[in-house]
Amino acid sequence: MNILDVRDLGIRTADGRTLVDGLSLTIAPGERLGLIGESGSGKSLTTLAVLGLLPDGMTATGGVELAGTQIVGASEKQLRGVRGRDAAIVFQEPLTALDPLMRVGRQIAEPLSRRRGLRGAELKRAVVDALEQVRLPEPDRIARAFPHEISGGQRQRVALAMALACDPKLLIADEPTTALDVTVQSDMLDLLDTLVRERDMAVLFVSHDLAVVSKVTDRVVVMKDGRVVEEGDVRTIVREPREEYTKALVASARQLESALDLRNA
Repeated sequence: MNILDVRDLGIRTADGRTLVDGLSLTIAPGERLGLIGESGSGKSLTTLAVLGLLPDGMTATGGVELAGTQIVGASEKQLRGVRGRDAAIVFQEPLTALDPLMRVGRQIAEPLSRRRGLRGAELKRAVVDALEQVRLPEPDRIARAFPHEISGGQRQRVALAMALACDPKLLIADEPTTALDVTVQSDMLDLLDTLVRERDMAVLFVSHDLAVVSKVTDRVVVMKDGRVVEEGDVRTIVREPREEYTKALVASARQLESALDLRNA
């Protein structure tokens, strides 16, 4: 059984504009899928639809089954039961996920307390462990810090720690390294790759950059103007792209090979 099964997904605005049209994709347990396309292709909206997080004024049609739960049409209570437990998301800019008025440790403690029922010293230890797992130095200090008191790369690792805290079956990573410089980006990708492999976790990795996607995924779905235009395993897409749009993405990715290995393709 797939961890995620999206069938004929449509996303439309209140005034009738179609932003995603007829999108279908599947992710098996432990599989790592890249969803790639330029800005405006509909890839980020697709990830929001998977968790029932579409902005007001947008509606989804079709089927989105996540770990056995039908997301389209689900109640908020049902969706709360899925988020964090079955799937969690890391956004491009961690400040959108972190409360600027709340200390880092408290923000990680919240899902651990709610989902795993941890309290007291056990909860405090679990928070520090979560920060250590994402290779943050001085985890006790960072747990006491506010988001603005740590660097952008550290904030993104905190966001990853929050997402992984309850061991979801699917991690959704929406452009998680775009806001980082090249060196920090590479370290973050290595960390993400290591953690999901250790946990045998499924991943939906969203990016406009095929060089990035190729580093952490096995299979790729290419989107353009709200539709899927090509899909296949990473090596095939890199070596033998069929569509002109995909060829352009590959050419762009090859320009970044000095910074990110394009799987030696």
